[in-house]
Amino acid sequence: MNTEERIMKKEKIICKEKIAIDFSEGKELLQTLENNVTIFGSARTSSTDKYAKLAEKLAFRLSKRNINIITGGGDGIMQAANKGAFEAKCAESIGLNIYLPNEKTKNEYTTKSLTFNYFFSRKYMLVKYSKACVIFPGGFGTLDEMFEILTLTQTGKLNGLKIYLVGCDYWKYLIKFIRKSLYKENMIDKADLNIITLTDNIKQIEKEIVLLLK
Repeated sequence: MNTEERIMKKEKIICKEKIAIDFSEGKELLQTLENNVTIFGSARTSSTDKYAKLAEKLAFRLSKRNINIITGGGDGIMQAANKGAFEAKCAESIGLNIYLPNEKTKNEYTTKSLTFNYFFSRKYMLVKYSKACVIFPGGFGTLDEMFEILTLTQTGKLNGLKIYLVGCDYWKYLIKFIRKSLYKENMIDKADLNIITLTDNIKQIEKEIVLLLK
């Protein structure tokens, strides 16, 4: 075995160890918690952004119902949601972060937190123990998370998970694309259109999630 092969073998072993750590620590942190809702959204929004305010308000209201809030542990909408849950002081405010060399988070509104090595293990843990996901406006990362959740729900890998999109103006062209292109061209079934609930009514979301968790 030459030097390059030994280095590659060592890197594979380290990678496997990091993956195992991600899943074992994530499971240890979350498996005993019930009534969890995950909130997704951009890390780039300011605290005064209207969607950040909505996320904070929704998280506060859900937490007052003893519902734990899980986010990606970053800034922006994620921080706003954690802040709402943190200030409610009735449930856990959980941040599942990831190490990114070019980004530093200042989210201090968590009661439980964990930093992951890999995106795929983090995404899995963000939804594994949740009963509902609320997706606020975001960029490529949020879209990646959203479509993976939709795929897992569509294929039956996630059962009974409610998915909400908040931001009717923001998401309307995406919904139009899904209806006018994906559905029209038979890339998805009619039933798949019902996986998503698009609404800006956080009272409706709160009411439906409370009923779901009873």
